[in-house]
Amino acid sequence: MELTSISLLLQGCSSFEGDKLNNGGNIRTVLDVGCGVASFGAYLLSHDIIAMSLAPNDVHENQIQFALERGIPSTLGVLGTKRLPYPSRSFELAHCSRCRIDWLQRDGILLLELDRLLRPGGYFAYSSPEAYEHDAENLRVWNSMYNLLKRMCWRIVSKKDQTVIWAKPLSNSCYSKRDPGTRPLLCNSDDNPDETWNVSMKACLTPYSAKMHKIRGSGLLPWPQRLTAPSPHLEEISVSPEEFQADTSVWHFRVSEYWNLMKSFTEQNSFRNIMDMNSNLGGFAAALNDKAVWVMNVAPATASFKLKIIYDRGLIGTVHDC
Repeated sequence: MELTSISLLLQGCSSFEGDKLNNGGNIRTVLDVGCGVASFGAYLLSHDIIAMSLAPNDVHENQIQFALERGIPSTLGVLGTKRLPYPSRSFELAHCSRCRIDWLQRDGILLLELDRLLRPGGYFAYSSPEAYEHDAENLRVWNSMYNLLKRMCWRIVSKKDQTVIWAKPLSNSCYSKRDPGTRPLLCNSDDNPDETWNVSMKACLTPYSAKMHKIRGSGLLPWPQRLTAPSPHLEEISVSPEEFQADTSVWHFRVSEYWNLMKSFTEQNSFRNIMDMNSNLGGFAAALNDKAVWVMNVAPATASFKLKIIYDRGLIGTVHDC
């Protein structure tokens, strides 16, 4: 089913550069919900795409342990009442295969959480019996989900058998064309969509910033250029492009020194899963990009706003109360 999702995405998006799944580097960060042993994320690595593979924190701990032992980025999480620990507009693609999540519960609040996390024009690859079974119950669920996503201004770009690819709007224009009182409502202007630690999900649509609306996109460069290019959100955290570049250079030097020191007592290719417990702007992970490793960047709750820069760079991470 994972390969079906990939095939459909390419078929439905004729503008993809060279028929490559990463679309010329414009699809880089992916959220795989209910990931199992993270096989989808494993497949994406060869396409220069990195997935945050998320499994429910109930009976799936062993699956995540197996995924990590394979060297695949993955984590436990809860799709419940609290926001997932990622900033808004962090992912170009969300994926749910053999999906058993009740997306319609509580006025569609879980779909609205996906909407918060996806970038302008982002995709949701979804495979589930509701997409193709024609019995009364599955038809009811499909029709309800279709109507909800239509009110959220999402559209179907491709559909085949059990798999559907949805796409978000590129700007706020569709929201303003909805009938007054249409639900879900837009979130209040004082809601900060990037606050995630112990913050409840909200059953409302998060509109794009004025800048994103104007440019009809995230404003990010393709991968790998975005790794070292100053993020368009630096000004929001009072970091200048010069400070960003200086941080990148410092970490490049430090990592080079680390690596040289460790070569004398470590075996080749003995590192794969790395965690940066105070990731700041992601300079440490960026400096490791030419190594066969991946880094889970951890931002303390008191500096969670910096995690947005890390995702802008095409890296992944999470917030934690260290």
